[in-house]
Order: sequence, then C-alpha cells, then structure tokens
Amino acid sequence: MPIELLPDFIREHYECHEWGHACAIMHTDFRQEWDQMVDVLTRFRLYRNYITVRGGRKSHVSKWIDAQLLVHGWVEKKFDTKIEVDGVENPSPTHSVDCFKNRIALEIEWNNKDPFYDRDLNNFRLLHQLNVVSVGVIVTRCSHLQAIFDRLRPTKSFGNSTTHMAKLLPKINGGGGGGCPILVLGISNLLYLDEDTILPATPPRRLRRNTAAIEEEEDDDD
Repeated sequence: MPIELLPDFIREHYECHEWGHACAIMHTDFRQEWDQMVDVLTRFRLYRNYITVRGGRKSHVSKWIDAQLLVHGWVEKKFDTKIEVDGVENPSPTHSVDCFKNRIALEIEWNNKDPFYDRDLNNFRLLHQLNVVSVGVIVTRCSHLQAIFDRLRPTKSFGNSTTHMAKLLPKINGGGGGGCPILVLGISNLLYLDEDTILPATPPRRLRRNTAAIEEEEDDDD
C-alpha cells in the first residue's frame, strides 16, 4: 500500500489518508520535499498552550509548521491565474497556498470554519489542472482532539463546525479535489503534551510570501 511509504512514526501519530497515489508521487518524484515534510511533522508536538493561548491571525500550530518549512525553502504562494478564450483573458483567481515548494502545495487547517476545506480542495483542483501542482497536502486535526479542547478551553472556538478530519473526508470522497493527488495528515492525541512551551513567532510577511499580492487571512479563533 502506498500509504506505507510514510514512516512508522507518522502513520502511528497522524491519521493518514491519500488519493491518486499522492505518497508514491511525492516519494518518487519529489523526494526532497517528502523528506522535509516528514522531518517537520515528526518533530511537531501539540503543546497545551498551543490550544489555551489565542494565536491571533494564525494558530500556533500553523506558525510552527510554517516556520519549520520556511527553513527548507517552502513559501506562502499566490498564483496569478487566468483563462484565455478566443484571445480574451479572463481572471481565474486562486487563494494563496500556505506552504509551497516545487509543485507541492501544503495547507494547514487547524481551526477554521469548515468551508476553508472547500477553498483548499478547489485550489488544488484548479492548480493541478493548470499543471503547476502535482500533489496537494492538508495537515489538519483528528476529530477525537475535541475531548482535549473541551477540557482545556470549553468555548465555541473549537467545535464541530470548524476544521477537523470528519468534516474533510466526505468532501474529498465526494470529488472536491478533482483529479489532484491528495495526502491528508491528521494531528492526533498521541502528539499532545500536557505542558507549555515557548510560543512560535509569525515569520515576517516579506519572508513568508514570494509575491507582492496580499489577501486577508483568517483568524484561528473567531
């Protein structure tokens, strides 16, 4: 099974799903990006204050993963896309990708409203059709983490209407990603540490983006 290409630690600590042979494609054709992604996710731990302390415009989970991938040359990427029909150009806007490198698009959906999954999948579908993305990756949270959230932070910020695995899988199985190969990795309770740590800082905007275009980003708590 292609999913077995993932190291044991990843398969044991994340809920893993793939479509369109995403693992085989990354492992074979994009080995550097595969190794970098695996390294970052192997070192990730879900600390208590990643949940109890508000992150602002980005969650602490997203900040940490963003910063670690940035070291390896991954960037937040917005594509200028358009479709030409009979010599007339029509804009076909896409949303920026959280982390992009060498045709691999990785999105982190920790605690957004679940329509953000639709946005990500539509992005993957269009960018794959335009031959600029080979594999789309979504890092999200397992649904069973709700028990930890209810204990630590019993508010509406983390709830059933926000992004978690049970919301995502039906959208992909329903064809939301089109023909784009997709890998989904869900952060599980085995990565949770009941202790606090130094909270990650947000990388400067000029380092995170490789485009001058700016779009409004979501707040992880509201």
